[in-house]
Amino acid sequence: MPKAVLSMESGATVVIEGSQEEVASIIARLGGRCSQDGKIQLGRGKATTSKPRSTLGHLLLELIEEGFFGEPKELGQVAAALSERGHFYPVTTLSPAMLRLVRKKKLRRMKEKGRWAYVEQ
Repeated sequence: MPKAVLSMESGATVVIEGSQEEVASIIARLGGRCSQDGKIQLGRGKATTSKPRSTLGHLLLELIEEGFFGEPKELGQVAAALSERGHFYPVTTLSPAMLRLVRKKKLRRMKEKGRWAYVEQ
């Protein structure tokens, strides 16, 4: 007797048993298709592609490439530039990321008026 085990998006597992026509009919009603190798595909048939998330490191590298660090910038200015682009990071999160870029020699840092400022190499 044909049997199909489906894992739904909600986390539920559905077991369908019956004749081949009955199983195929139920799968079709759920919006799925059965391929020749017996695998069941549920859904609308459209593959969803998601854009990879931008990490803080990638966002900072974009700012470097655009010449944002042509003049020394403090952490608050970097946070403001990122927030203008829709990415909100507190300066306590920015600080270690900026330090990593300094260690990788992508940026330099210097003290200005008792605060660290970051500038391109």
